[in-house]
Amino acid sequence: MAVAPDPEEIYARARKEGHRRLYMPPLEQVSTGFIAGVTIVFGIVALGVIVALLDSAMGDRPAEVVGAIGFSFGVVFLIVGRTELFSENFFDPVAAAIEEGGVRVWVRMVRLWGTILLLNLIGGAVLVGVMTVEGALPGDADQVLLHLAEGTAALGWAPTLARAVLAGALVTLLSYMLKAVESVSARILVSAMVGFFLALGPFDHAAVSGLQILFGVWLSDAVTYLDLLRNVGLATVGNVVGGLLLITLTHTAQVKGSR
Repeated sequence: MAVAPDPEEIYARARKEGHRRLYMPPLEQVSTGFIAGVTIVFGIVALGVIVALLDSAMGDRPAEVVGAIGFSFGVVFLIVGRTELFSENFFDPVAAAIEEGGVRVWVRMVRLWGTILLLNLIGGAVLVGVMTVEGALPGDADQVLLHLAEGTAALGWAPTLARAVLAGALVTLLSYMLKAVESVSARILVSAMVGFFLALGPFDHAAVSGLQILFGVWLSDAVTYLDLLRNVGLATVGNVVGGLLLITLTHTAQVKGSR
């Protein structure tokens, strides 16, 4: 039976991957973020379609549980396809930046975060535009997605921020756990588990919830671009707090302490 690597080895793998991400050529960085945005929209749409198809037969709550499984496929596509969501860059690049030190590497890291988030949203918006064409989605999937967007947009700032902290911690934990496994099957399983919990919450990831709200903006007048900006802003702050403070810095302390 394979033995899980110790925290020091996991952290060493994270530093190596983080260095690669920090110094990616611009074209690779742009394409990686863009494709990730496109890919995660397939997960959002899968959730909407499954809930629409099963709602009348199972009831809304059981249908949402199955829909969360559908969303998890989008996260699997992301990880197996080696593309990156915004908060996936909270563990590996930070580990590399802490080891390398210096102001320039931290500036490079913040620029990486901004670029990936922007390209996540742009790439996802392209596919949202395709999916919101009348008749593109089967059944009442568009109404399910509109309902989800309205619910996310209507939340107050405190619950939005709290859900974003949890999402940041969850996706950053995914980055950590992926360094502890090596086989493709294990990566798929870990990705699916995190994707399922992310949708089941639902927890507000800046790119995911932002694209979810964009569906509402383009499907109805009830959701506005102001709702979108508000959610992305709060979710970004919460994701950073959850990803860095709850996961990245605690694992860093664990490794530094063991030395």
